[in-house]
Amino acid sequence: MTGSRAQSRTGFHSGRGSTRRRARRWALAGVALCLIGVLAISCGGESKTESPSATTGPSPTASPAAPSNTVWLCRPGLANNPCESDLTTTVVSADGTSTVEQVAPAADPPIDCFYVYPTVSGQPTQNANLQIDPEETAIAIQQASRFSQVCKVYAPMYRQATVKGILTRDGDRTASRDLAYGDVLSAWQDYLAHYNNGRGVVFIGHSQGTGMLTRLIASEIDPNPDMRGRLVSALLIGFNVTVAVGQDVGGDFQNVPACRSTDQTGCVVAYSSFNQPPPADSGFGRTDTGPRASEMVGKNVEVLCVNPASLPGGTGPLQAYFPTTTWGSWPAGRIPANLRATPWVAYPELYTAHCGSSGGANWLQVDTTNIPGDQRPVVSEVPGPTWGLHLSDMNLAFGNLVDLVRQQAAAYSH
Repeated sequence: MTGSRAQSRTGFHSGRGSTRRRARRWALAGVALCLIGVLAISCGGESKTESPSATTGPSPTASPAAPSNTVWLCRPGLANNPCESDLTTTVVSADGTSTVEQVAPAADPPIDCFYVYPTVSGQPTQNANLQIDPEETAIAIQQASRFSQVCKVYAPMYRQATVKGILTRDGDRTASRDLAYGDVLSAWQDYLAHYNNGRGVVFIGHSQGTGMLTRLIASEIDPNPDMRGRLVSALLIGFNVTVAVGQDVGGDFQNVPACRSTDQTGCVVAYSSFNQPPPADSGFGRTDTGPRASEMVGKNVEVLCVNPASLPGGTGPLQAYFPTTTWGSWPAGRIPANLRATPWVAYPELYTAHCGSSGGANWLQVDTTNIPGDQRPVVSEVPGPTWGLHLSDMNLAFGNLVDLVRQQAAAYSH
């Protein structure tokens, strides 16, 4: 592929077969690899139709936690809040020179962010409990902390489908899905009742977290004009959010459109990133494969792609930020030791992105710029081509997303 410097890739072969068998192979292959090493933290792929069972762990018929029992991973005022962690960044240019960027959480941002994390739990049950483990803390730092520059971040714990739950995939998947969603819905109601005070809200999710938020927005926000009035935007990353073919609404949402300008509010940014077109058996970017395939039968819908680097369309530069610790979608071993003095590293002008569409797939095409002499490392397809750059979806565009929320917050406030 022109412009790409990604490493050589090894895929997962999937022959012909039913949609369900292909979806199962896609999930099992990816999650199995995610169990080795630090990559387990960012694995996702959970959805509204293919959630694993709750045959062990919490009872699938248990009621969601009452609002007063919400366990907050992140909330203003919490001690050791991972969403307000150190954001100091080493910015590395193509010629190898670097500077240190000092940024900090905003003292009094005008809006809130409601973040739901992806599949990270390594607990041995089908559904996780509400205990905050190191995985949840680490993913909040990796995916949500930089938004503290522009909003107050609220992130609830929820009894998500665990890595084990996705691997086993037996029993009552609907009950497991509903158990997880019940916690997210309850936390949202708690937030509205006790913390919102009429403020605008940005929803932020990745993978399983985006699946939860897609359902929440469809049921609680999209049909309600008053609640749509509080929606600044929704960043629904790494999940197959759908629209009617050729339209900006009409799939998952009837009234909440795709974002097409930086001053537009009440809209959605959604994408899954790849460095080459998604394979025919990829679970992302396609409506006929992956966990949501059975939902899409007979519907005239397609997967939505909104380029965070150029909302109206076309190509734009990505502002990539990666954590320098061993936790995360991009192992610290790829980052030279001399750059790990700060919690973050940024690589400006290393990537560009545009929305690609071919062969029934819609995706965010990420290319490297190939600047002469540029020795900065680039991301590759992990755990394989069917997953594309899923584990780096948010980090590749972190600067763009934060800047977008900053601009949307200003537009919303005025």
